Amino acid sequence: MGFSVSVSHSHGLSSQLSSSSLLAQQLSSSSSKSTLFVGFPFTSYASTLHGKQCRSQPHLVVYSKRVSGLEEALRIRRECELQGTTKFRRRPPLRRGKVSPRLPVPDHIPKPPYLSSNILPEISSEHQIHDAEGIAQMRAACELAARVLDYAGTLVRPSVTTDQIDKVVHEMITEAGAYPSPLGYGGFPKSVCTSVNECMCHGIPDSRQLQDGDIINIDVTVYLNGYHGDTSKTFLCGDVSGPLQRLVTVTEECMEKGIAVCKDGASFKKIGKRISEHAEKYGYGVVERFVGHGVGTVFHSQPIILHHRNGSPGVMVEGQTFTIEPILTLGGIECNTWPDNWTTVTSDGSPAAQFEHTILITRTGAEILTKC
Repeated sequence: MGFSVSVSHSHGLSSQLSSSSLLAQQLSSSSSKSTLFVGFPFTSYASTLHGKQCRSQPHLVVYSKRVSGLEEALRIRRECELQGTTKFRRRPPLRRGKVSPRLPVPDHIPKPPYLSSNILPEISSEHQIHDAEGIAQMRAACELAARVLDYAGTLVRPSVTTDQIDKVVHEMITEAGAYPSPLGYGGFPKSVCTSVNECMCHGIPDSRQLQDGDIINIDVTVYLNGYHGDTSKTFLCGDVSGPLQRLVTVTEECMEKGIAVCKDGASFKKIGKRISEHAEKYGYGVVERFVGHGVGTVFHSQPIILHHRNGSPGVMVEGQTFTIEPILTLGGIECNTWPDNWTTVTSDGSPAAQFEHTILITRTGAEILTKC
């Protein structure tokens, strides 16, 4: 279960250029073997010659701008992908269903400390680095979360409600002697997050039935013996269209590529770079607002893991645990949050997919803890 951050951008480009400065800029572009041509027609105008009026013919002025072969290939690829995206048939927009009462947790199950308040906890500044005992506890919590998520995925089919999925997840977690971490976190009313179609994340389970062709992200976090294990996956419901299947596949690949760069001493910014490079090949947007996070005895802590290109400082340390959980969209990356203060959907209604693993940094790489 991720959290959101505010991301600001600084643009040092002037919004207007004179035609002469624009031409100079284009003609002075760095040389390359590939050239992109941009042109526009001049407006015709009337003139007088020897007392006779003549009308000039429209002219086409062509400016050339040199771009690298890679830039040109990416531009063409993106145009093709966007053209393919426009053929995607939009599904009816999400509507909130009825939310059932919060499920009880047996008294003997240890509870996380944030349940004492409905206020969203501050992000802990503590980087969670574990000794051998802590790693063993993290493995146990993450293995349970992975098993629960795997079983929850088997429930995904048309006509099943997300509320039914929540009840099964709740029972499976509590029967294992663990607490469902989302329940009561900042006032969240359910034991799991279920985000359907254009919902980026933090969807609240309700009475809405899943429809044939939906995609749904199920985000499971368990609190076992004082440690949180956090994971999520996007599942296909019934007969899902090709564009949506590809979005889901590429999103999982992005997460895997982000994990592949992780090891002791590696910089955190490599994660966002690798994810963005892969997503851009397919023309997908990488959501910037929601990020990965440190996880362990504390649900959400430093480091904040950005999934887009960034210049964030810091390096990974052996024994450290955190999540990588990119969200990709078929359209824009802007989002709106519903009045429930949790459900966040794409502003343009385009579908979104997300995958998440909790990983442990080792000397030579990263161990994925949330694998069955």
